[in-house]
Amino acid sequence: MSNHWKIYMLAIVSFLVGTSEFIIAGILDKVAEDIGVSVSAAGQLITVFSLAYAFGTPLLMAATARLERRKLLLYALLIFIIGNAMTIAFPGFEFLIGSRIILALSTGVFVVTALTVASRLAPPDKQGSAIATLVMGFSTALIIGVPIGRVVAAAYNWKVIFGGIGLLGVLAMLVIWLTIPRTDGEEPVPVRKQLALLKEPRILIALSITFFWIAGYSIVYTYISPFLLTVTGMSEKVVSAGLFAFGIASLIGSKLGGFSTDKWGVPRTLIGGMLLHAVVLILLSLTAQSPVIVFPLLMLWAFSAWSSGPTQQYHLITLAPEASGIMLSLNSSVLQLAMAAGAGIGGIIVVQAPLASISWVGAASVAVAAATAAASLGLFRSRSNRRNEKDQCLQKAAAKA
Repeated sequence: MSNHWKIYMLAIVSFLVGTSEFIIAGILDKVAEDIGVSVSAAGQLITVFSLAYAFGTPLLMAATARLERRKLLLYALLIFIIGNAMTIAFPGFEFLIGSRIILALSTGVFVVTALTVASRLAPPDKQGSAIATLVMGFSTALIIGVPIGRVVAAAYNWKVIFGGIGLLGVLAMLVIWLTIPRTDGEEPVPVRKQLALLKEPRILIALSITFFWIAGYSIVYTYISPFLLTVTGMSEKVVSAGLFAFGIASLIGSKLGGFSTDKWGVPRTLIGGMLLHAVVLILLSLTAQSPVIVFPLLMLWAFSAWSSGPTQQYHLITLAPEASGIMLSLNSSVLQLAMAAGAGIGGIIVVQAPLASISWVGAASVAVAAATAAASLGLFRSRSNRRNEKDQCLQKAAAKA
């Protein structure tokens, strides 16, 4: 099997673990009814998952840095299967919270490890596309996995979903063992060095780009359904069709973002995508009353928003290639925190201001991300150029001597 197909196999398994994260949002009412808690209490399952993913993944990636990568993928899937089994086997809200923590940690480790393995399997000039393929696989869970889960939960008990995911996890372990080659781990990064990474301005700035970009996206996406129903006046069927189209466009954006990164580089792809993202969110507010205009804008929004995903992850890897796993896990943590922050900010806005104003605030956050990217990439590139010029001068001086 070629490395190209091995990357796609990793993407398919990423779809599976991604479904375990996103599915709860689609069946939250059924879970709440079954375990006897309110929907708002059941919503804590999403919060717990995000926090466990955000804070636990970097620690686990650091602790397992030396471990051979295929073995780490298999261990992560084994824990993933155990988490799904707990969801089925143990009754009560507390055990469900525990299973979500286990699923979050195993999902985080698998996704970050799969991204590093995919980047190693790809040729040097195709690493952006390889990362995009993995991001596409994970994102597909939101588009396909969640609707399928909703249908299954309506026809059967919601726990059947996690039973099916667990069984597919066993199959995924077999696929990984048969198709993915052994890959050496990285040198473990001591805690002191990890903190030193966070002290580097270029890394902190790069992670802040992720935060403002995803927070702006989350502010709007969390409340997009009521926005479309009440502000735009779409029917339930049109909203469902719009969200499905949104998902398809996000997949295309992710894939083309990787292609653009390989062809035109990080600065053009990242800054251009985020500027388009901000402009589209502003247009959503200005044309919110017209379903005919809003529908294609939804697709353009998804395309622009997710075109930045593979580019940003590739950019982070280039900042610290010797600690790529740590960098990707830090980025995943910031992404999860930004999603939670965006949802919280959006909730405050919805209570305090008209619903249509969420896209203005989201656009402002994304614009901050774009401005930060423009300033930082220009600054670091000029520093790199000055360094190269200095090196060339020293080489010439040494040659004359």
